[in-house]
Amino acid sequence: MVLLTTSVAPMRPTSAGGPGQLIGGPYAALLAHSVDLGPSHDRSAQLVVELRDAAEPTALTRWADSQTLSVHWQPGQRWAVVEGGAQAVARAFRVDVHDYRERHGTVFYASRRQPAVPDAVTEDVGAVGRILGYTPFRDNQPRQLPLDVPEFGLTPAALRTTYESDRLVSDGYIGKGQTVAIFAFGGFRQSDLDAFSTSNDLPAFTPTVFGEAFDEPSAETTMDLSVVHAIAPDARTIVVNARPTVEGDGAYVKIGQLMSDVDQQFPGAIWSFSISWGCDKLLTATDLAPAQSALVAAAARGTTAFMANGDLAGLECKSGDDWSSAPEQDSIGLNSVASLPEMVNVGGTTLSTTATGAWLGEQSWYDVPLSLGTSGGVSELFDLPPWQRGVQGAVPSGRATGRRLTPDVSAVADPFTGVSFILDGQPTIGGGTSQAAPIWAGLAAVMNDYLVSTGGRPLGDLNPLLYRIAAGARLPAFRDVTLGGNAVDDATPGYDLVTGLGTPRAGNLVRDVADVQQENS
Repeated sequence: MVLLTTSVAPMRPTSAGGPGQLIGGPYAALLAHSVDLGPSHDRSAQLVVELRDAAEPTALTRWADSQTLSVHWQPGQRWAVVEGGAQAVARAFRVDVHDYRERHGTVFYASRRQPAVPDAVTEDVGAVGRILGYTPFRDNQPRQLPLDVPEFGLTPAALRTTYESDRLVSDGYIGKGQTVAIFAFGGFRQSDLDAFSTSNDLPAFTPTVFGEAFDEPSAETTMDLSVVHAIAPDARTIVVNARPTVEGDGAYVKIGQLMSDVDQQFPGAIWSFSISWGCDKLLTATDLAPAQSALVAAAARGTTAFMANGDLAGLECKSGDDWSSAPEQDSIGLNSVASLPEMVNVGGTTLSTTATGAWLGEQSWYDVPLSLGTSGGVSELFDLPPWQRGVQGAVPSGRATGRRLTPDVSAVADPFTGVSFILDGQPTIGGGTSQAAPIWAGLAAVMNDYLVSTGGRPLGDLNPLLYRIAAGARLPAFRDVTLGGNAVDDATPGYDLVTGLGTPRAGNLVRDVADVQQENS
């Protein structure tokens, strides 16, 4: 455990939207694009509340009993769930709760207004989340390109060369003793993984599925597994079925519980997320409290978590599928869970290499005709972490300041310069920031192998280390990406809201981490 990071307490998040007011932005757009079915009946509703401390919320429980509601709280947590009949929730919080049918047929409950903290519970409750029984989610499927793409995509050897983990691998640091957990909405075909390993002279591997068995294989999961195995072939891979988190309501409570379950089963594992649970403007920070508290606890046991920051070029809150219309201010936003300060948020680049993978150049990934590209920006929900204070000057004028900035780092995401893998028995080229996140997860497994083998500690909560090293270290750990942009921001020298600190030079980065660990030992 890195002493630098364990001393940082979880930040108190900021909440969006005034209590009792009509909620605007993408939230209002979601309801406007759905059919209002009238007051919700014969169903339960729930919301998350933020507690003032970790003590048992007795006042909240008494009040809930008087309102025919129930409270679910776990000792030590600074959040709780209030649940009951939809109209009981509506009366208790003095808001409307209606049923809506979104355009694909899903029926969900929601309130148009932000509930306030009831006077009777102010001694226990500091903030209240949203009453929303639906979570838009996205499984980022890599684009399949024809095989006349130059070089047929990066091979495992070329990928390792590009991001300078090749010498670590040649010295025997290939992820031994490490576990990488990939959170996914779909499964994989073992035959594709076998073909990938055989064609690239890698050891065979069979991932373990955590949770329910998957109904269908997924190109996304196959790509993520292949990328991690390409970089860290000795690491154990786990596929975590996250599909139940978006079935029914209480998604962020379920996400937090799933994270806790994985943490208990695989303490110190590296986590990789190439999925999205909606944009940050749909929520308050209180809604994300279950996920944040679980992530903080896992980081304290050595987990490092990486998450794709999205492929909508900075417009993660754009509603609908109509990309012909011009983006509006409400379209600008972040992948909600990726914006957690404890999550390493990963952006994407377009890469140029030699035939063997030697790095030549990178620029931010933005495909204007396809309306795809790396996302990023300023959080609506979380304050600026102390470790980002040195880069806050990178925020363009006119953008909100004093808030969490994303992404933190980047890796190749352009499908025209992506990584080769096998899908349905055929060579395929991956892409998207959903490729960039498992690249970093695989590199983290190799770096952990090196650190532990040489007397150090696993990376753990990595963001504070990344920014400290970027501010000045013995070896250059990042390649600064200064060209290009996305639909909202430009890449610039130093930190920017498109590619973060840049892309990794893994061999240098891990040695800089070792230096910091020795300084703090």
